[in-house]
Amino acid sequence: MADNTWMNSQITDAVTQTNVKVLGDAPAESMGMLYQMMAQSTGMSMQNMVANQQHKNSIDSAVVTGAVSLLYTLDVAAEGKSTQEILSGNPVAETMASLKGVLASFKDQNSNAPKFNT
Repeated sequence: MADNTWMNSQITDAVTQTNVKVLGDAPAESMGMLYQMMAQSTGMSMQNMVANQQHKNSIDSAVVTGAVSLLYTLDVAAEGKSTQEILSGNPVAETMASLKGVLASFKDQNSNAPKFNT
């Protein structure tokens, strides 16, 4: 108990105990506030991730739609010419073309060969 002064000692004790209680509760209250802020920021970041994923999917759908539309509107002759330009000078494509020619000559030779009935 506080010393007797011109103020009532019970009032002094009540104020002191209130101050001690506030100081004692401060760490718990601050941790509770920290947990609430952490939960809110985690929830907001998850909402942002979901929104970004939805926007990305919308953009992906638009790109695929545009690419398919472009493929359907291409002229066949222009497509063949551009493919030929891409593959000309390509050693793998040239090798494949020569192999295709060799296979075609084997087919021609086999078609002229006599057929045996078995």
